[in-house]
Amino acid sequence: MTVNVEERLRYPQLANKIMTAAEAAALIEDGMTLGLSGFTRGGDAKAVPNALAERGKTEKFKVDVYTGASLGHDSDAKMSDAGIIRKRLPFQVDRTMRGHINKGDLSFMDQHLGETADFLRQGAIKKVDVAIIEATAITEDGLLIPTTSVGNSPIFVEEADKVIIELNLSSYPELEGLHDIYLPEPQGERKPFAIVHTLDRIGQKGIPLNMEKVIAVVLTDQEDSPSLVLPPDDETQQMADHLLDFFRDEIKAGRLTNKLAPLQSGIGSVANAVLSGMVKSEFEDLEVFSEVLQDAVFELIDAGKVKAASCCSITLSKEKMESVFHHLDKYADKLIIRPQEISNSPEVIRRLGPICMNTAIEFDIYGNVNSTHVSGTKMMNGIGGSGDFARNGRYSIFVTKSTAKDGKISSVVPFVSHVDHAEHDVDVVVTEQGLADLRGLTPRERAELIIEKCVHPKFKPALRAYYEEAKTRGGQTPHVLEKAFSFHTNLAKYGTMLAPEEEN
Repeated sequence: MTVNVEERLRYPQLANKIMTAAEAAALIEDGMTLGLSGFTRGGDAKAVPNALAERGKTEKFKVDVYTGASLGHDSDAKMSDAGIIRKRLPFQVDRTMRGHINKGDLSFMDQHLGETADFLRQGAIKKVDVAIIEATAITEDGLLIPTTSVGNSPIFVEEADKVIIELNLSSYPELEGLHDIYLPEPQGERKPFAIVHTLDRIGQKGIPLNMEKVIAVVLTDQEDSPSLVLPPDDETQQMADHLLDFFRDEIKAGRLTNKLAPLQSGIGSVANAVLSGMVKSEFEDLEVFSEVLQDAVFELIDAGKVKAASCCSITLSKEKMESVFHHLDKYADKLIIRPQEISNSPEVIRRLGPICMNTAIEFDIYGNVNSTHVSGTKMMNGIGGSGDFARNGRYSIFVTKSTAKDGKISSVVPFVSHVDHAEHDVDVVVTEQGLADLRGLTPRERAELIIEKCVHPKFKPALRAYYEEAKTRGGQTPHVLEKAFSFHTNLAKYGTMLAPEEEN
């Protein structure tokens, strides 16, 4: 597709700022803090971060990198391998970067995704020196039109001293008009967010630019990286079925209708599979209020099941990118893309009351959830937005397969090795084995139900034995402290969570 640059760069005074990615990267100085657009591989700044990584191969310098969430195009891997990152926040999913984080080569601040913007306003973290933001267009009146995500881009542009724009000519002009950019006032002066329905608009179609801040415009022509979501398998389908049955029971009890409540699902294969399971269900007139829209949301729209979907990013498989982005007119009246401080706002989430479905690494017999750390110490990805939604949603649901690593690891343990979501913020836990509704239950009732419903048969005897011994010690939440992490210590010692005598 031939693109006329003037059609995208409609603010002609910026034409003299056009330069290469390498030239723009050369403007970054040692010790700076960068705010990059991008949220779960959608709408990420692509060219300049890669040029910075190349520069890092021959020049020693360090920068702090803030984003909305994870980046595509191996940018995190390239920058961390080049050794140019001092600190990264608030979320990442890159295997290579994860290795550097866990070795201590770079610092990582794991943060609720709804909090970064206010941390910047408060000066609680270093200010952004340079914002590097991908755009579909720059309008005549000086608005930056984002691409497939908004994320933290508005606050980065507002707070930064300088702005570099990556004008992506492969992005879709039909995106213009889908965004709703709203920047809240500082806390203490903040007005309520006037969102009472999923598609309510409260802002502008683009990010206001102070043109004096713009130091470079880099022309790019590169699509987003496709999502890494795997297709549903038997176990994810079983989890989806358990949840669909749970929703049906809630309808029978009069707590939901066939429209359910707005749906939120975290990134990943399990959450995507749960939504996919609704395509052939009886549920209809659904709404989605989430951070990321994955393939399944568009499957539901195509099936006539979803009438409205709000997000801060769209992240799709290669096949779905072709079918959705080349036919955006088909979806435009059902979509809105917001800043993540709005999509993840506790105020808005509490008001709309969504069904929140997120992924756990492990949970314990009392319902505490670990979303971030393997064996309590090694960072996986980060808490993401799960905490924003778990604490404030109508239903807080966590899903995971009951075992990992060919059955050597149980995802249900006596005590989680790291707590991201305390039992008080968790309503429902689900594995392929079953679903445990924890609402209204005491700790002992929760333990009985979780062991019965969610644990793989291989690990049930050991967890039952632990719980029975714990009860002899008494207490509101019984534990055998010297054995509370026995599953994890066994894993470190034997390579499996069961001791040799328990395996037989």
